[in-house]
Amino acid sequence: MATYDFLFNALGLREWCNAHAGEKITGLAALLKKTKGESNAWHETPFPSLNALNDACGAIPRSGDFTRMLETGFLNIRGGLKLVLDPLTQPLSWMLDGALTLFGAIPWFILVPLLLIAALLVSRSVQIVIFMIISFAILLFVDHFEMTVETLSIISVCTVICVVVGLPIGIAMSKSDRVQNAIIPVLDMLQTLPTFVYLIPLIFLFSITEPKLYGIAIILYAIVPVVRLTNLGIRLVDRDVKEAADAFGMSDMQKLLGVEIPLALPNIMAGVNQTIMMSLAMVVIASLVSAPGLGERVLQGINNNELGVGFIAGFGIVLIAIILDRVTKAALSRVNAAHH
Repeated sequence: MATYDFLFNALGLREWCNAHAGEKITGLAALLKKTKGESNAWHETPFPSLNALNDACGAIPRSGDFTRMLETGFLNIRGGLKLVLDPLTQPLSWMLDGALTLFGAIPWFILVPLLLIAALLVSRSVQIVIFMIISFAILLFVDHFEMTVETLSIISVCTVICVVVGLPIGIAMSKSDRVQNAIIPVLDMLQTLPTFVYLIPLIFLFSITEPKLYGIAIILYAIVPVVRLTNLGIRLVDRDVKEAADAFGMSDMQKLLGVEIPLALPNIMAGVNQTIMMSLAMVVIASLVSAPGLGERVLQGINNNELGVGFIAGFGIVLIAIILDRVTKAALSRVNAAHH
């Protein structure tokens, strides 16, 4: 006798339960429990969950039925979603393919100096440039520079898109409490979802060979910091400064571009730094869905138990992370110094 039989008997639903009961699939644990005898001890009374109620009334769905309903519902709308999302996201595939082709076509003896010059212009730090020279020399020596370039090209495209999309969203949040209250739950969800969960619906929507599959996952995962910190930076601008701008007769756009964004730039740059770091973290996970680069070698090392392969690729990712972090933080320090 199930624990909650009395409930359905008292409500007069026994005939309904029996009429709508389907065939139950009994697990091994349930069979063992029956052979040992069910205990009626009060402390072993189960919570009236769906599975416990189903034991008493077969018409009540089990927890597993909801997961099947969710999967069926998603598969039913997949065709319509794919029809809408395919043309909207196709430019992302073109951008990723173009970046991979462009960076891959440039010889190392041209690309490395270009990267060093760009880092020097952004950071104005000779120490960082020296560290980059050593890092690139190591990666070239172990034949991992090509994969490093692939990783950098993916991060570059996804970071630019995150900034281009995230800045307007952050600005809109800073200007309206309603917009902020509507978007914050979405940002919370994107920030707390496990990284692998981002890939589940995308695998069903797009082919695993399409670059936009991993591109969308990286963007969704990495866009949160730049949105949050743009919103925070503009909201932290001194009210007296805003009132002074109003007194000078500035329009809303002039005040935004000439006062608020320049003063919020340190926070925005901090958001860009975190977005770059999160893009790098996700591009490694995205190797599970054919993202090229060093993450592919890390995955190879895990799948084949090749310690050396995984370690060298992981070390390369560490070098990239340090370079990107130091360059962006040096740029942030310059922005802060200019403000002070």
